[in-house]
Amino acid sequence: MRKSEVLAAEAVSCLNKALCHLKDIWEEIGIPEDQRLQRTNVVKNHIKSLLDMMIKEEESLKTRLISSIQTCRTEMETLYLELQLPVFEEETGISMLQQERNIRTQVEALMAQKAQRMQQLKALLDQDQDLCDILCSMPYGIHPQSVPTPEQLESFSQHIANQHTEKTRRYAEFTDLKRQIIVYMGELDHVPETSFEKDVVCEDEDSFCLSIDNITSLKLLVCQLEERKAENEATCEAHREKIQQLWGRLDVPQEEREAFNEHMVTSRKRNLEALQAEVRRLEELKRLNIHNVTDAIRSEIAVFWEKCFLSSDQRQAFAPYFSEDFTEDLLSLHDAEIQRLKQHYEDHKELYDGVHQWEDSWRLFLQLEKKATDPTRFTNRGGNLLKEEKQRSELHKSLPKLEKKLKAQIDAWESEQDREFLVNGQKFLQYVEEQWELHREEKEKEKQERHLKKSKQTEEDMLYGTAVRTPTKRRLLGTQTPNKSRKFNATSSISSATPNSTSRSVYGGTVCRSPAPRPPLSANKAPASWTPGGGKPPNPRLQGCNKENEAQLKGSPLSARSVQGLELQDPARHPELHHL
Repeated sequence: MRKSEVLAAEAVSCLNKALCHLKDIWEEIGIPEDQRLQRTNVVKNHIKSLLDMMIKEEESLKTRLISSIQTCRTEMETLYLELQLPVFEEETGISMLQQERNIRTQVEALMAQKAQRMQQLKALLDQDQDLCDILCSMPYGIHPQSVPTPEQLESFSQHIANQHTEKTRRYAEFTDLKRQIIVYMGELDHVPETSFEKDVVCEDEDSFCLSIDNITSLKLLVCQLEERKAENEATCEAHREKIQQLWGRLDVPQEEREAFNEHMVTSRKRNLEALQAEVRRLEELKRLNIHNVTDAIRSEIAVFWEKCFLSSDQRQAFAPYFSEDFTEDLLSLHDAEIQRLKQHYEDHKELYDGVHQWEDSWRLFLQLEKKATDPTRFTNRGGNLLKEEKQRSELHKSLPKLEKKLKAQIDAWESEQDREFLVNGQKFLQYVEEQWELHREEKEKEKQERHLKKSKQTEEDMLYGTAVRTPTKRRLLGTQTPNKSRKFNATSSISSATPNSTSRSVYGGTVCRSPAPRPPLSANKAPASWTPGGGKPPNPRLQGCNKENEAQLKGSPLSARSVQGLELQDPARHPELHHL
């Protein structure tokens, strides 16, 4: 039995005891029956009224509980929809009071979660608004009154982070562009004129709107200033070239030039104004010195004629060059012509440089070819012969490559210009072929001359005998000292050879025999002591040293080594070799 039921039974027992006690009291007092009935009815009504009141209060509590449950359930369902969470499953088999408590607790948790999300949303919205004001961008697409999901909050946070990164990037770009603008304006002596330029240069950097349009406008402003600077520099450079040109033509003293050096380096506004004033001054001087200036321009024209390989006819075509009537019109014609020549040279500079390179290489090649035929080159020391031969070989390989490259360039140029590329009035490739042909003819001519000279020498040797030319005295490594040199006697000299002896030409390098008939074989068996001059026999100790001379007497040709040895002997110590 429940305690409440026990208490109810005790209440009924107490009521019964009370009624019995009242009955006893009434009997002792002697209250009549009708009054007892009246009094009992009052007790009943009082008890009933009290119980009805209590029941009514409990019924009211029940009603409130039911209403609270209904309200909390409705609110809970709304919060679940707003927070996009799964529906809460209520516990079954519990009392109304416990049900109301559970629902109310769940609603409070959902309300706290909603409040947290809304607080995060508000903070993100504030940051987004600040970034939108700075970047002049559109706000993030989320309603400020709706409850965001965790995914939406995460996406919004990522958007804010991206916006911060974009802000940092744009700010860095803005500061860099601003620095360039300030530098360019300083170089151009430019004062900010428009409101945008003033905002960029004069206002605080943090207050500048970093919109895409503003960044684009900044870039455009930088490009405009760069163009103005480039135009200013180009104008200044043109004035400087003009000034340098006029200085040279007018022979301006060095002191005046050095005094103007400040404006020949920088290109600010004041420098441009100074350059313009100097050009005007020099132009006036040029007008007053037309004769000298025209001569100076003619010298430049002659230089470019040489650079551009113009022929005589092409040079004669510029008739003002030969005029003696020095006027401003004549000076203007010369100015126009030198400008045309300079432009022509610049347009074809690569070709002309290639032609000059070919001519320099060809000139060096001819020099080396000429040196290759010079007998005295073998007397040079220091490895020059090897260097020259290597250089000649390299030129022999590089010249055809350069000609091939120039041919391709000339063909492309002629195809583009629809006219021939002339050098000194002649097609360059034709000129190259002629130079090679002349070189080949020259080599063939030299070869024929050598053969003719050699043939004449051979004929003279056959008629008159070989003339041995004594070379200049030269000490070689490995030769003996004068105290230890070996002497030749008269019997071992070439002068004592028989008429049919053989001698070697020092310069020809060939062995020539006398046209006289050889002696009979028996003559070769004559005693070794016999000499053509009838002198005394040779010293036996020198007998072995004169074997080559004996072979010469016997009619055998001298070896190259023996001839070289004879040529290197000192004629001062060997009088018998003077006639050689």
